[in-house]
Formats: sequence, structure tokens, C-alpha cells
Amino acid sequence: MKSIPPNPARVLFYGVTGSGKSSAAHAYAAASGLPEFSADDDIGWLPGWQQRSVEQQREIAADVAARDFWVLDSAYGVWRDIVVPRAELVVALDYPRWLSLARLTRRSVRRVITRQPVCNGNVETLARLFARDSIFYWHFNSFARKKRVFREWQADPDMPPVLVFRKPKELDHWLMHIATATGPVDATGESGRP
Repeated sequence: MKSIPPNPARVLFYGVTGSGKSSAAHAYAAASGLPEFSADDDIGWLPGWQQRSVEQQREIAADVAARDFWVLDSAYGVWRDIVVPRAELVVALDYPRWLSLARLTRRSVRRVITRQPVCNGNVETLARLFARDSIFYWHFNSFARKKRVFREWQADPDMPPVLVFRKPKELDHWLMHIATATGPVDATGESGRP
């Protein structure tokens, strides 16, 4: 089993749509002081629900991956090969389908009602929730595949270590430990970590 680095400088969160990757990445970035990047906001989407071209996404992902310090809340399949090898740790949220689907449903309904911007000013609508390429479609289409992918990473000695959480309480406990055991990283990469 690959050892988990005590203070990884480049951390990728990975899991099915609705598992809470973005919230977990945000909490980890805040606790560790590492800069946070969003797969949706920074790499994938433009205003008006226009997706960046694959070439643009790969270029931006390569720029993020090349940095010394980052936390990334997901990795799209079209540029995953760029960021995963650079990660020092992959945090996989391996929650049961019912839990991630319930979270996704609550979040999506709340966003439709409040018109809360999702990424780059885009908002969810009822029409988008029921479209053929909706976020629910992605949840069901990717669930088994994402589990298979991070299990392959776990077994591959050339891939970064994968820390798997199967319950939100396990993740919360780990994040609490990060918050109490580390200090923020400054611009030189130094930290108050023990």
C-alpha cells in the first residue's frame, strides 16, 4: 500500500457527481493554506453554459498541474491524464449512490429555486435538470466508472496514493485533523506545519 504523504502540496479530490468534492476541496484548501482551483469554474465552463474546447481545457489544466501547490476539486476525463500524475495525493469520496444522489438532488433543487450561480455566473434551471446531458445523467453515467478509475489508481504503483473515504464523517474527521495539524502555506511554500 502506498503511503499517504503528511503534507501533500498537490491534492486532487475525486468522486461521483454530488459526492461533495468541491466542498471537501474548499475545506481542505482553507485548512492547509494551499491554493484552490475549480474544475468547473477555472477549467471547464464559460458563461452561458459554454464549455471550453478540449484544447483550452487541457492547456489550463496543464498550467494548474505544473504549479508547485494546488488543490483541485475534480478532474474531467479529457484532461485527467495531465493532473493525476502531478498530484501528491488523490482524495476519493466513495460514498453510496443513495447518499451522493440525495446530496445532488438537494443541491440542484436549491440552486434552481435560489438561482444561485453555479460556475462563471451560470445558473441551474428545471429544463437543464431534465435535459439529456443533465447533471443527473452525469451522476448515473459516471458512478461505476469513477469507482473503477480510482481503484485502478490505488493498484498502480506509478500513480499517486489514494485516500478513500466511504462516509462523510470519516472525511470530516480527517479535515478537522488537517485544520489543527497544519498552518497555512506562505508564498515561499513554507508552512507552520510540524
